[in-house]
Parts: sequence; C-alpha cells; structure tokens
Amino acid sequence: MDLNGIYYFVHVVEKKGFAPAGRALDIPKSRLSRGVQQLEEQLKVRLIQRTSRQFQITDAGKAFYHHARSALDEVEAARAAIERHSNTLSGKIRLSCSVGMAQFAMKDIVSRFLSQNPEVEIVQQVTNQPVDLIEAGLDLVIRAHTGPLADSSLIQRHLAPAVWGLFASPGYLEEAGTPITPEQLAGHAGLKLGWKPEVGCWSLKGPDGSNFSFPYDPKLCSDDMVTLKHAASAGLGIIGLPAYICRDDLKVGRLVRILPEWTAGDAEISLLMPSRQGVMPVVTAFANYIRKELPLIVSV
Repeated sequence: MDLNGIYYFVHVVEKKGFAPAGRALDIPKSRLSRGVQQLEEQLKVRLIQRTSRQFQITDAGKAFYHHARSALDEVEAARAAIERHSNTLSGKIRLSCSVGMAQFAMKDIVSRFLSQNPEVEIVQQVTNQPVDLIEAGLDLVIRAHTGPLADSSLIQRHLAPAVWGLFASPGYLEEAGTPITPEQLAGHAGLKLGWKPEVGCWSLKGPDGSNFSFPYDPKLCSDDMVTLKHAASAGLGIIGLPAYICRDDLKVGRLVRILPEWTAGDAEISLLMPSRQGVMPVVTAFANYIRKELPLIVSV
C-alpha cells in the first residue's frame, strides 16, 4: 500500500478538503486527488464522497482514518527519534503573526532559530487580519488578544502578557505639557493604532484598579506600529503601545512614558496550533523555542 496515499488522505480529512490540504502540503490539488483515488482503488472502497460542492468522509473512510492517523503518528515518532539522535531538525514551518509581532518580537526569534537549525525553512505570513489556520495550511499562529479567543477547537498556549502604556517625545511634552493625571490628557494630540474607527479613546487602568476613559480625535490612525512610534518620536502626539515595543526608545530618550502608574491596556500573547496529532518534530521544536524566548522579549 502506498504510504503517500495514506499521508494525503489523512491531511485531506484533517484540513477538511483537497484545496486546504494542498496549500498546507504545498502540492497541487490534483496530485492529492489522484493519490487518494489510487488508495481507494487499492482498498476497493470509497473513502471520500466528493463532488464539486460537497466533501464528506464515508463510514469506511472514518474507520480507515483512525488507524491511518495512528500509523502516521508512529512514522513521525520514528523520524523524530532519528532527528534526536542526529540532533538535526529539518522541514518547513508555516507561521502567521501580526505586523507588530513580526517587527518587534518574532524577527529575532525567527532569525536565531534558523541560524541554529540550517535544515529548517520558515514561511511567514504577516497580517493583522484574522486567519483560518486550517484553511491557510498554517502550523503556528502567534496572536495578541484582549479576551478569549473564539475558536476553542484550536490548541492554545499562553505565552506572555503584553502591558500597554502611553508614550510621547520629550520635545512634545516640553511644548504641550506633561499630563500628571488622566484628566489632563484633554487637549493633547493623540495617535491611534488601527484605522477603524477614525476616533480614539484613552482607556486607562490605575494601580488601584480604577478605570478612566476619554475620547479624542486622532492626529494619525495607522495599523503600523513603526509609523506610529516614529510619529510619536517626531513630536506629533501621544501614542498607546505595548511597553516592550518602546523599550529601546525609552533607553535613548526618544520617548518618555507618561502616567507610568497607569496602563493603557492589558493584552495576552498566545500561540495557536490546529492539532495535537501529526505535528512534525520541527514544528514542535519551534513552538517550544517560541514559548521559551518570546516572554523574555516582551517582558518589561
């Protein structure tokens, strides 16, 4: 029996279709279909009912998947044992993260991991839009979020908290004055992360748990943290950003944290994976590396 056909079938089932499985494996959809068809011919049974609009696993297919998945897990375990023995990781990792995460946290992690593992390839998607891990054929997603993540079917691993603060340049504060209470933010120029909606709101939490909210008209709205941080450094106004992003600017005096006892938001950074089964050793190794390194980068 052709092991490739079994491999293709398992991925088609887990990715819920030939097209998403093809994207995940980076092979043509036609090859997957041909491989599964040949497997069905060898088994003399229909595993998948497929038309142009429908995709359904047959009862025989469900039974076969259970055993095929276990067999592939054993194959992966055997390969992992060899890789541990040779101390060499290899393979391709498909990763997605936000623009800010790519620019300020993941860039060093990705570079160091690749330098330490020259047989590894990483394909990185950078987007601020929500992504479907299964549909996009991704192995890992790194996301910052302020509430529970919607898809509970995914494997979720907490990585680190991301504390936000308010920052401005010394020149701006010298000219406009330094707020020493939240109420004194009134009248100050504001910069806003995100271009929708085109209005802003300072939302602060005090050391005693008290909350303060104040609307403002942003001088600049942008999805790009680099643009906003540069604008703040140029004296254009006050920006709320994750504190770790501004760490180097604070050290050299380009930015100053205002109302330092108040936080401008608390986010969580999480790692998402689509499945516990069939995860390649190189993906597991990279996930563990991220879980070790990223908290050190974002700590303040």
